[in-house]
Amino acid sequence: MNNLSKNILSTIAYYDVMDYPMTAFEIWKYLISSKYEVESEKQNSLKEVIEELEKEEIKKFLGEFRGFYFLKGKENLVEKRIERNKISNMKLKKARKIIAWLKFVPFMKMIAVAGRVGAKNSCLGSDIDMLIVFKQGKIFTGRFLATALVHLLGQRRHENKIANRICFNHFITDELSVCVQDLYSSYNYIFITPLYGGDLFGKFLEKNVWIKNYRPNFSFLENNLKEIKDTKISLWIRAYLEKILSSNWIEKKLKKWQSEKIKKNPLTQKKGGMIICSNSELAFWPDFENQGPRIFEKFQENLCRFNRLD
Repeated sequence: MNNLSKNILSTIAYYDVMDYPMTAFEIWKYLISSKYEVESEKQNSLKEVIEELEKEEIKKFLGEFRGFYFLKGKENLVEKRIERNKISNMKLKKARKIIAWLKFVPFMKMIAVAGRVGAKNSCLGSDIDMLIVFKQGKIFTGRFLATALVHLLGQRRHENKIANRICFNHFITDELSVCVQDLYSSYNYIFITPLYGGDLFGKFLEKNVWIKNYRPNFSFLENNLKEIKDTKISLWIRAYLEKILSSNWIEKKLKKWQSEKIKKNPLTQKKGGMIICSNSELAFWPDFENQGPRIFEKFQENLCRFNRLD
């Protein structure tokens, strides 16, 4: 089996863990290396991927239904994906309404829907993850104000209030650096859906060249969703608030308060979690071990199945 066939099988095997059958275009766009390690990979054309999918050597591992490819015996995932796509679109509409308010938050640079909603693979009871970018040096001020606003709107995820609530679990600054750079993170970042300040996402990809090492064919295309744009009123209000809150003293006070609160949170000490608290990134993944590492483990199990069947 050639490298392209192995890469195609690796891609489908990886997304199978998320119950995500793929079209030929998606397989090409999100193609990962069968070596799943950080190294430059030759780009393959969409035509090459389609031709490879028609070969008998690879067909013995895969099924196809309604234009979606999946591991053999997983036909049921197609209807599940179509249904989850509909659910995700409803949640994206909800997110747009919240983002229309969040654009007034000072130092705001970009807002993107992430996680399963961003990938359009969400269930009814899930929340709406967001990645937010603030101006460098104002991440703690921005986080406090964004969280307070969404809480006042009655839309913040907390305690047992989860379904369709906004979950702020990742903030970065416009330096656009991120700490975790692995296969699972590359999946999260290529599937985010910018709904405000989308121009910055292109710069994010340029800055984080490691994503290309895992996903050599990936390139950011314009969203088919219309972005939330600033108005004269939002620009004026944000500029006015930024002037009032420009003091570094405010940022330092909010950093101290939030850092202590994060440190005391029982979830911070949870085994298998990952909490990042720095001047350029705030990330809250208390169940991280059951996400990236567990997905990678199941991915490995899928690859082992190929070796047994080959």
